[in-house]
Amino acid sequence: MLRWWCNILKNNIKVREQIWQCVSEISDSQLNKVVEEGQWSIAQVLEHLYLIEKLAVEGIQEALASSEANPVKLRRIHLAADRSHKVQAPEMLRPSAEYQTLKQLKNKLDNSRETLLKCIEGVSVETLDEKSMPHPVYGALSLSQWISFIGYHEQRHLGQIEDIKELLVL
Repeated sequence: MLRWWCNILKNNIKVREQIWQCVSEISDSQLNKVVEEGQWSIAQVLEHLYLIEKLAVEGIQEALASSEANPVKLRRIHLAADRSHKVQAPEMLRPSAEYQTLKQLKNKLDNSRETLLKCIEGVSVETLDEKSMPHPVYGALSLSQWISFIGYHEQRHLGQIEDIKELLVL
């Protein structure tokens, strides 16, 4: 069980590193450029990732503060990485059109990740498995599934970032 948990955290770290590597050579103006009408810029994708992680942290903190255990069945959250199925982000998780620098977005995402890791530090895998919170697509997920979802979700959006990057004139 502990090995599985370590793999989740390693995957989340690996995907985040891939994102930073992918955007490292992009200027702030390119980062904020919308290449197709109705689509997000890379900056907006990064802000969306921040909003998801922030929401997850808030929910995890609330669930951990509750004495109530509410285990749920396992969901196939690995499918979140599958970009062949379009999913509309709920309004609260949609990014703004505000111009942001890579430094600003990196700070936001680094802080949300640090907060997530501090939030679960010392919490047993069993506790993360027996407590749950709602997910807008999958329904109720255990806290451990939520943490795993973050990595799969970022993997999905890494592909989106790569697609946008290809359309940019670098």
